[in-house]
Formats: sequence, C-alpha cells, structure tokens
Amino acid sequence: MGRWEPDARGRLAAAALDLYVERGLDETTVADIAARAGVTERTFFRHFTDKREVLFVGSDGFEELFLDALAATPPGTPPLEAVAAALEGAQDFFSEERRPWSRRRGIVIAAHASLQERELHKMAHLSDSLAAALTARGTDAASARLAADAGIAVFRFAFARWIAPDETRTLVELEREGLAALRALAAS
Repeated sequence: MGRWEPDARGRLAAAALDLYVERGLDETTVADIAARAGVTERTFFRHFTDKREVLFVGSDGFEELFLDALAATPPGTPPLEAVAAALEGAQDFFSEERRPWSRRRGIVIAAHASLQERELHKMAHLSDSLAAALTARGTDAASARLAADAGIAVFRFAFARWIAPDETRTLVELEREGLAALRALAAS
C-alpha cells in the first residue's frame, strides 16, 4: 500500500491491533505498525501520540455520544433513567461491525496492567462527565455521582459480556439486562 492510500489512521489502527494480537504490545514497535500499514513512522505520529493510543482511538466521540443522549432526555427524567438513555445513545458506536475489533482489543488490554489502568481511567472520566451533566440538569451531586457510577458499572458489565467469544446479543440488550438486574438488587 502506498502512502497516498486513503484512511491512513484506520490502516494504522488495524495494523497495530493485528500486530498486538500476533506478537504482543511490548514486542511491536511503531516502525512495525507503520510498515504493516504502508506508511512512514512520521505518519503514525501524525495520528497517534504513542502505540498504546491506537487502542483508545475514538474515546472523545464515544463520550460525546453518551452526553448527547443524556442531554436529549426530557427535563425531570430520574437520574438513573437519564443515564440509561445515555448508555443506549452510544449504541451506534458499538455496532456489530465493531464487535470483532472490540473483542481483539479486549484481549490486548487484558494482557497489560497499564492498559487496564488506562481503560479504568477512561471509564472514570466518563462517569465524571455524566455526573457533571446530571448535576447541571438539577440533580443533587450525591445522586448524580451514584447514578453515573452505577451506569458505568452496568456499561462495563454489559461490554465485557458483549465482547465474549460466543455472545450474539447487542450491547443495548446486555445493558438493559444489566440495568434490570441492578434495579432488582436495589429492590431486594
């Protein structure tokens, strides 16, 4: 592939993930990724700050989908219901076409404590953003924090199931199931 081929960022991300699964993250260099994608190392660094960043591409857009869906809920929507709407609002990001990528990404992240930490940081940031959005809508800070953290716990639970090898249900179905289980626990 020549350097003039379109979607260098996408090719770099695909090449990186392939190499991480084949060789491991630590054994893969930026030069390896760039060569596999048919671009220069300089092109890699135009798109990513380091080789770990490839696994977290799209995080900003991902968070924006959650926040936009939460903002679209009617005023007065209970906090947990608003967070449930936020979870469903990100469904386009987690399309069926994305599941194979997410499964492979999950394998790489599970093998590295530093990547797990970064993933947890990303989830904590998303929870902070949801809590702030709920507070801005008039929810008291404690309820906003609890609803946001509960929503992220449900998301993480559903996502782990969604990327399981034999799982075929959508992420939204799994999130709804997780929310129902949470509500049942709260009622018991």
